[in-house]
Amino acid sequence: MRAANVLHLGIKELRSLLRDPMLMVLILWAFTAAIYIAATAVPESLRRVPIAIVDEDGSALSKRIASAFYPPHFVPPFMITQPAMDKGMDAGLYTFALDIPPGFERDVLAGRRPAIQLNVDATRMSQAFTGSGYVQAIVTDEVDGFVRRQHGATAPAVDLALRARFNPELNHAWFGAVMELINVVTMLSIILSGAALLREREHGTVEHLLVMPVTRLEIMSSKVWSMVLVVMIATALSLTFVVQGALRVPIEGSLWLFMGGTVLLLFATTSMGILLGTLARSMPQLGLLFMLLIIPLQVLSGGMTPRESMPDVVRYLMLGAPTTHFVMFSQAVLYRGAGLSVVWPQLVSLAAIGAVLFSLSLARFRKTISAMA
Repeated sequence: MRAANVLHLGIKELRSLLRDPMLMVLILWAFTAAIYIAATAVPESLRRVPIAIVDEDGSALSKRIASAFYPPHFVPPFMITQPAMDKGMDAGLYTFALDIPPGFERDVLAGRRPAIQLNVDATRMSQAFTGSGYVQAIVTDEVDGFVRRQHGATAPAVDLALRARFNPELNHAWFGAVMELINVVTMLSIILSGAALLREREHGTVEHLLVMPVTRLEIMSSKVWSMVLVVMIATALSLTFVVQGALRVPIEGSLWLFMGGTVLLLFATTSMGILLGTLARSMPQLGLLFMLLIIPLQVLSGGMTPRESMPDVVRYLMLGAPTTHFVMFSQAVLYRGAGLSVVWPQLVSLAAIGAVLFSLSLARFRKTISAMA
């Protein structure tokens, strides 16, 4: 294999990409607006949730409970009557409706443990699940504080000191931005490399390559390095100006180490894209094959759901996917500031998976090119 041939063929791929305005727009959108929207458009678990309170007691304790719900997690409570509660829930006006019964304060001070009814609109799944715990904790804290003040009870002997590591603000944007960047890197590398091969077919330039003094390995290597270069440049710019700049996500680890791991991921995913390009006969077919592949790579890699929560079969099967190891690598480096001594197993796994995919793609690529000849 001659390096000069690989260099010139790769430059040809870059020129072809620059002449494709749709792919250029896709790259620009994916590494800028798509990452920003994914990090900011999805709100945190609770944000300005509407809650209504039916205060049938009218006591100091019930007023204390009502005053405990405030922004940003909740909007100021709507004080309504009991007949209006069902109508409001039916109309979707409230996610939570808290009904404080008559004599609530009296029963609490008498030690009778009265019940408060909490109505939840369970169609709002994430808010209903998380918010129920919030409401229960707020009511419990307010009741305990009120009882201690009335009876002079001492504070509990044990207190839980919460320390949120690696994301002390519990900011969803910090997590969402990096995970979307990983998804975009995977998606674009597969699409660009697969489209580069199909573009040769559609434009009829495959026949030109076959009569040139170049080998199949040189042709495929040129497509890999050129697409890796494009995605690497876009990743570096996006990480600097979008993730760190616009979203102000703090990066704890080495950016050079992260970019080195990104090269190994792109080596695997571009090989995967070329493999799809040899299987597809047109761009629509490539899109269908891409959809079958990208969804498991994104959903089951551990970026959306912890791998420990998945069935054993899925966990072991996804060890063969490069995104699984890259998600572990990225979270360790960017969030926890891990060094090479910590993440080298993921780097070795990425290199091994990339070598296997490259070999399979090269074999399939040679077969496809020979069939065209």
